[in-house]
Amino acid sequence: MTAVHKPNAQYNVAEPTSLPIRIAFHARKRMYARFLEKTRIQPNESLLDVGVTSDQTYEASNYVEAWYPHKDKITAVGVDDAAFLEQRYPGVTFRKADGKNLPFADSSYDIVHSSAVLEHVGNFDNQRRFIDELTRVARRAVFLTTPNRWFPIEFHSVLPLVHWLPKPTFRKLLSGTRYHFFSIEDNLNLVDRGEILAMCAHMTQYQVSVEAQRLLGIGSNLLLTIEKQARRA
Repeated sequence: MTAVHKPNAQYNVAEPTSLPIRIAFHARKRMYARFLEKTRIQPNESLLDVGVTSDQTYEASNYVEAWYPHKDKITAVGVDDAAFLEQRYPGVTFRKADGKNLPFADSSYDIVHSSAVLEHVGNFDNQRRFIDELTRVARRAVFLTTPNRWFPIEFHSVLPLVHWLPKPTFRKLLSGTRYHFFSIEDNLNLVDRGEILAMCAHMTQYQVSVEAQRLLGIGSNLLLTIEKQARRA
């Protein structure tokens, strides 16, 4: 793999000033607004953000820590060492941990957020376990985002259409190329709305919804909301 195609800590090869990253910045602004709207998070509520990155390449990296005003309510979790967040955003607490095995008791946080992590935790069973863990530690609601497999451009590799192939074919095609990193299921496993709903099929006691955020009329990202308690008036 050549250096230019070596992904950063966000599993991405795009340059910071490139068009895909500028588009991603505006997409994350919209997703953040939808997060606030869907969860109706209150200033006194605790917020767990699962999947923060050590990468500081992109302006919208760790956008919850950057944009959410009540820093002292945020606990940021990631497998990378992102302790710099505590200095950059005073009040934020960082914990190094795996989202599939969170070191918190049930219902520890009012709201749990995760952005663009689900596609990097491995196979279907791991993805379901990840969502289960987010739900377990949430008291009131979970909000999760992930790229839509059926968007024409694969955001991490910036390749068009090839990710629409059956997953084994996609991985075999990229294996041994300069995009080999993305052929490994633990690094990239894109999902669609049906797969997310299947991961949540056992959550019959909760209100589960998956909506698409659109770019040029096509669903570019999927937004999962799991509500564990009745919404406030």
